[in-house]
Amino acid sequence: MKELALKYGCNPNQKPSRVFMADGSELPIEVLNGRPGYINLLDALNSWQLVSELRQATGLPSAASFKHVSPAGAAVGLPLSPVLKHICFVDDIPGLDESPMACAYARARGADRMSSYGDFIALSDVCDLATALIIKREVSDGVIAPGYTDEALQILRDKRKGTYCVLRMDTSYRPEPLERKQVFGVTFEQGRNEVRLDDPALFENIPTQNKTFTADARRDLMIALITLKYTQSNSVCYVKDGQAIGIGAGQQSRIHCTRLAGQKADIWWLRQHPRVLSLPFVPGIRRADRDNTIDVFLSEEEHDDVLRDGAWQQFFTSQPQPLTMQEKKEWIAQNTGVSLGSDAFFPFGDNIERAHKSGVQYIAQAGGSVRDDHVIMTCDKYGIAMAFTGVRLFHH
Repeated sequence: MKELALKYGCNPNQKPSRVFMADGSELPIEVLNGRPGYINLLDALNSWQLVSELRQATGLPSAASFKHVSPAGAAVGLPLSPVLKHICFVDDIPGLDESPMACAYARARGADRMSSYGDFIALSDVCDLATALIIKREVSDGVIAPGYTDEALQILRDKRKGTYCVLRMDTSYRPEPLERKQVFGVTFEQGRNEVRLDDPALFENIPTQNKTFTADARRDLMIALITLKYTQSNSVCYVKDGQAIGIGAGQQSRIHCTRLAGQKADIWWLRQHPRVLSLPFVPGIRRADRDNTIDVFLSEEEHDDVLRDGAWQQFFTSQPQPLTMQEKKEWIAQNTGVSLGSDAFFPFGDNIERAHKSGVQYIAQAGGSVRDDHVIMTCDKYGIAMAFTGVRLFHH
């Protein structure tokens, strides 16, 4: 297929719309089911690059959950603990423990479930039955993978009354070294961002007093940097145990980005609190309603929205006791060993102060700020190990 006509572009008024190869060659994607849209394909092609690089860097099956051309979650296929299975709502998926691909997507989807609602999925490896069973139950627009088992493909083809978008990627495809796009009729051209983020040299310039990066920390920092390479800038990414737990994208101020991603990381951790794990949901509550309720329960709005008299009964069988601010702080303080990547330098130490509150102990950032000294000093105050990679990863 050399050209694919689309229903419309970013918005319904933007017609005509199509994708094609400028040199007249075949498209590197095959539509196995459904009809992809313009934004679907932007998500598919960006997320495919992300999971491909994660696979190459870590040697593990990798998955991403994309929304509006930025990842809501990204992860590699490490086993899930019983608690992670519970908060990802996959503890009843048969074959999960035997499928690293399914574990990767469960982690990616489970990082920020509200943002992942209606996601586009990328899988680095063949989609198997366990992975398809997870996708089947979630609200999602589509998936791209290098292949599908027969039973997985049948499950996905039945999703959304047969309209679910299923794409197969040609893994042999390599794009041209120059890329172009048009803005307001003006053509932009640049070399593709081919920087390798699995290069050990990225972690050799360590200006902090603590210079020790564990093997897991180096893996997690690679995951953070590769994720940021395909996240709209400004962006930062918190990673723990092989998965992104908080991604801040598209913020004009880096401290706001660090706060946003840190809040997401905190919510991910708070979802593992025993009182959250045991919330008495009413039988049959919809998955999206449950996720939204947990998010509000953990926010500062819980008394007004889900716990006030006359409201809680639609969500819970009994009125749960909210977590106090002190209880939240004490629980978040137990989250340690978190890695943080930034797509450019941190201009001030306030970013480090905020990262420390979410358990960050390892950082990789470009370096080069006129206030690098203040950033280093703040890291040293908390014993944080930080590497200056010298690599900026803006993505627009």
